[in-house]
Amino acid sequence: MKFVDAYFSRENRYALGVEQEAGRYYASLPVSNGVVDYEEYYELTKAQFDHFRAEPDDAIEFIEACRRREHDDLLIQKPGWNRGTPV
Repeated sequence: MKFVDAYFSRENRYALGVEQEAGRYYASLPVSNGVVDYEEYYELTKAQFDHFRAEPDDAIEFIEACRRREHDDLLIQKPGWNRGTPV
């Protein structure tokens, strides 16, 4: 998979982009499991992606829900046994 960010919010610590191989849209956030830091990628619809790109502050509620693990069904890559916590 090749994730390409189209937008990044340093302040709110999330990114929006497109996974190039499948053409899926995503929101990502940084996590750490104490051994490695990595990104979790949550699939977005095209409409969500377009809206969040146009109004980045509107994505914050969605990102915070992802941090609370309320959208795990949208994870593009399922975490392993040593899942990280949001940083």
